[in-house]
Amino acid sequence: MTGMEQLGAARLLRDKVAIVTGSNRGIGHAVIRTFAAHGARVFACMREIGPETLDRLQEIENAHGVSVQALSLDLADERSIKSAIKEIAGGSTRIDVLVNNAGTASGSLFQMTTMAEMRRVFEVNFFGQMLLTQGLARLMARNKSGSIINISSTAAQIADPGTLTYGSSKAAFARATQSMATEFGTSGIRVNAIAPGVTRTDMYDKMAPAAREKLIAASALKRAAEPQDIANVALFLASELSAFVTGQTVRVDGGMV
Repeated sequence: MTGMEQLGAARLLRDKVAIVTGSNRGIGHAVIRTFAAHGARVFACMREIGPETLDRLQEIENAHGVSVQALSLDLADERSIKSAIKEIAGGSTRIDVLVNNAGTASGSLFQMTTMAEMRRVFEVNFFGQMLLTQGLARLMARNKSGSIINISSTAAQIADPGTLTYGSSKAAFARATQSMATEFGTSGIRVNAIAPGVTRTDMYDKMAPAAREKLIAASALKRAAEPQDIANVALFLASELSAFVTGQTVRVDGGMV
C-alpha cells in the first residue's frame, strides 16, 4: 500500500462519485486506486474490459469498501461517448469528479506526419474529451459543484522534435481548461489540468531512450515520475483541499525549470 493510500483513513473523497477515463493502466489506474482509498465511488472508463481488469477492480472494491464499476468508453467513437454519458447518468444522481486521463500517443516529425494521424490524435486527446465533458458537466451543474481534472502534458510546453501532433493536442486541452474554468465557475465547478513530465507508463516504454533520458536529466529530481505521483495531485484537485483552485495547469515534472 502506498503512503497516499495509507492516508485514506482521512477519506478526502468520502461519498463522492468520480469518473476516470483510461482507467485500465498507468496514471488512470493509480487514480482510481487512490480515489477508492479515499472513499469515492468510481466509474472506471476504458476501451477494453477484460477478466484481468475486472479482477483488479474487484480487489480495489474489496480493499476499500466502495463501488468501482468498469465502463466501456472509446473516445474516438461519438456513439460510445454518448452511451457512456447515458449509463453514468442512469447509474448515479450526482457526479463530483471527472478525470479526463485517456489519451493516445504520437511521435513523428511534422513533415512526416499525415493529416489522418493528426486528426486521429486530436479526436481522442481533445474532441472526444470535450464531448464527454460537455455531457458530464451538465450533471455536475445540477448540484452546483464538481471538479474536472484534465491530464495534459509538459509536451504542450516543451517543443522537442517529433512532438508536434501530441504536444499540440495537449496544448489545446490545457487551453480549453482555462475557458471551461471561466464558464463553469458560476455553477460551482472547478476545472484544472495536470501536466506530467516523463512518467513510467506505456508511453514511457514507447519513447526513444535518448529523448527520455534527456528530459529526465533536465529535471531537478533526476528521475521519471511514477503514476502515483500524478494520482496524488489529482486527489488534491478532486478534494476540498483545492476548493479555491481553478483554471490552473499544475506541472508534475520533477522540476523542469
